[in-house]
Amino acid sequence: MKLIVDAFGGDNAPLEIIKGCQLAVKEYGYEIVLVGDEDKIRACANENNVSLQNMEIAHAPNTISMEDHPDCILKEKKDSSMAKGMQLLASDEGDAFVTAGSTGAAVIGSTFLVKRIKGVKRAALAAIWPNDAGGSFMVLDVGANVECRPEVLGQFGLMGSEYMKKFLNIENPRVALLNVGTEDTKGGDLQKAAFAILKDLPINFIGNVEARDLLFGAADVVVCDGFSGNVLLKSTEGVAQFMMKNLKSALYKNLKTKLAALVLKGSLKEFKSKLDYTEIGGAPLMGISKPVIKAHGNSKAKAFKNALAQAAAYAEGGSISRIADAVKKEKNTDNE
Repeated sequence: MKLIVDAFGGDNAPLEIIKGCQLAVKEYGYEIVLVGDEDKIRACANENNVSLQNMEIAHAPNTISMEDHPDCILKEKKDSSMAKGMQLLASDEGDAFVTAGSTGAAVIGSTFLVKRIKGVKRAALAAIWPNDAGGSFMVLDVGANVECRPEVLGQFGLMGSEYMKKFLNIENPRVALLNVGTEDTKGGDLQKAAFAILKDLPINFIGNVEARDLLFGAADVVVCDGFSGNVLLKSTEGVAQFMMKNLKSALYKNLKTKLAALVLKGSLKEFKSKLDYTEIGGAPLMGISKPVIKAHGNSKAKAFKNALAQAAAYAEGGSISRIADAVKKEKNTDNE
């Protein structure tokens, strides 16, 4: 498995990126293509005793910052590490691409450099979270498209369903529409129109779902526009951080609570891992013709290692061809 990595994407690049790659090489045996300024990558590795074994470097002199306009990846920064990495992926010089850089630039670059699957109207950023039932669920879109048309949400349902069939081996994933109530008539014009489309698709559409029920296993795939999904994502991350911070404060308040913390150490560690985004690593860009994973912008080495593992699983799983077949079949059905 050969993975292409944006070595200068994210808040902690390049050190945490190359450390994550080192972990992935050691644990999984991947081949890595680090894309970025070669002199800076080698200097960073040498200064921090990071091995570049099984890694080659594709030189790219420029970087995309969070302040840059997303379309700079196609214009003034087409020589950046993200742009170069996507060009390599499009040329079949690797099996998947991973970046922790600008989400907007990643979406635009994937759309115009790597290209969408034929028939897909919009790419979607898909986040995967654990639930209380011991499984996971996917939410898409969580930020690629602030505004969506109803038919786009329908395609999100198709794509998410196909992905989860392979990702979690769920034979018939339950697809739901994020809404303000579970009744069929709830929501604004977008939700009502999307509901009508989703219920006629060849997927296991179970209707509307409220945000409060998601972590309790209410659905396997949750469809929404990127604005709502991003608010849901950031809110969930914030609540998780709030809970862990206050739980830690409560357990280390005095000697008695510290003793209780020792007794609960194993259970607390398991609970923390459920709330930790680093355990998943990243979000696939669904609808792109080759595997692209957007890692969290604040990824440290562990999170990036897991993003690389997710990219490899995406490349090996055959989800992209399944999505292409599903979209093609649905398009043909619409034309009949």
